[in-house]
Amino acid sequence: MIKRGIPGAIVALALIAVFSGSGFGQEKKELSLTLEDSIVRALKNNLNVAAEVINPGLAEANVAYAKQMFSPTMQLGLQGDRFEQLSTWSLQSAGTYINRSSSATTSITQKIPFGGTMTASLSYDYTKNNQLYQSYNPSYGSRLNFMLTQPLLKNFGYDVSRREIIVAQNNFAISQSQFKDVLINTVYTVEESYWNLVYSIENLKTLRMSLESGRDLLAKTKREVQVGTKASIEVLNAEATVARREADILQAEALVRRNQDQIRTLLNLGVDPEARGQNIVPADKPEFRPYSITFDEAFAKAMARRPDLESAKSTIETKSLNFRFAKNQRLPQLDLQLVKASPGISGQQFIYDPNDPFGPPIPGAPGSASKAFNDAFRFVYDNWTAGVTLTIPFGDVFGKANYAYAKLDLEQAQARLKTQEQQIFLEVSDAVRVLETAAKSVDAYRIARELAEKQLEAEMKKLNVGMSTNYFVLTYQDALASARSMEMQALVAYNVAVATIAKVTGSTLEDRNITLSEYIK
Repeated sequence: MIKRGIPGAIVALALIAVFSGSGFGQEKKELSLTLEDSIVRALKNNLNVAAEVINPGLAEANVAYAKQMFSPTMQLGLQGDRFEQLSTWSLQSAGTYINRSSSATTSITQKIPFGGTMTASLSYDYTKNNQLYQSYNPSYGSRLNFMLTQPLLKNFGYDVSRREIIVAQNNFAISQSQFKDVLINTVYTVEESYWNLVYSIENLKTLRMSLESGRDLLAKTKREVQVGTKASIEVLNAEATVARREADILQAEALVRRNQDQIRTLLNLGVDPEARGQNIVPADKPEFRPYSITFDEAFAKAMARRPDLESAKSTIETKSLNFRFAKNQRLPQLDLQLVKASPGISGQQFIYDPNDPFGPPIPGAPGSASKAFNDAFRFVYDNWTAGVTLTIPFGDVFGKANYAYAKLDLEQAQARLKTQEQQIFLEVSDAVRVLETAAKSVDAYRIARELAEKQLEAEMKKLNVGMSTNYFVLTYQDALASARSMEMQALVAYNVAVATIAKVTGSTLEDRNITLSEYIK
């Protein structure tokens, strides 16, 4: 048997040597990652985070856009005109009447916080013609106007006039809360996947140790059967157990690869050529660090920090504003208008004799455009206009429908908030309960593992003196492997439970000193 096995072994070694030169049989490089490294990489490279980080920037741009409504606007206008026609009446010059004019207007309009608008305008007019009997020719006219238009009922109010800005600010707050929620979920998912990978690797190590123990026992049993101290049935028991453990290892190896792929996807390691295809090896081991928190403490944290709760409250603020706006839109429209006007006029003056108004005029002092502007800015002439306009709609179907919709929409959002608070209550309660159970399980499974080690040790001693069989030893080996696996699983579950507490209370980012300013510029 030994001689027949030698050529097969030689062929196998030769094949390994040949294929190793082509890349087969080479071990993959390992990428060692701590939990902190994994979280940093995930927050930096995760595609979901990269996509969500854009939303706060878009919402902030909408805030800036909405604020433009309160930016003053300036308007400039220039116009020139020449008019020529045959004279049609006696006051025009004989033959052809010619009129030349030009005008310029500038105005600044500013929306004020309570819904009104303030406009300041300055105009200039120049006219020169050949018409008879004019007091100024050419003439320079200017006019300085201040006009205030203020709604007193409909469209009146600080919140009503700033509605678009407030909605945009609330949407920005919602986008920040949603991005915070994405970061929290990403950190939690990385922690959970990291510890699951640790468990699968440690479980694989445990199964391999169990397989080695079974193979050693099988080899020992074969020798004892050859010398006649054991029955051949003992070999069958050992071989069946070894075969089952080999199958278990195949499943455990598949689980390790799956968990590595999960980490690789979360960290988006495909963007790093060096990390692509590497075996991920966790550098941290799960530890039991005592951590306790009462339900009241956890629930208070959750109510104060949960980003999804912040989003819901900002949504309610927006819907409450929409309700107040819809209510305001049902009021009659009463607009107040105030105008202060200050004109000024100058030019080449002509003075007519009151006793002979149709006689030739006497030229007076020449004027100028600056004189007209000077009179306008000195408010030489006191001109005021004040008025109100009342508009009452009949059968305001759209206003009633918008009001009813806004009211129901607000009530629905408030009801959803109550439901969300109840869900948070359940999540926090479950998380605290799981943490307490996991903490107790760590000690329980540690004691179970120690007892399993002692039981296997005692059974091995009995086997060595012929007081036991392979069946019982193999059974205790399985029990020890299971106890080791359960102890590791309990440690992993405890660390995941601590991470879950941070997640459901919304304190993950604060605990890890992660701020939104690192991602939102």
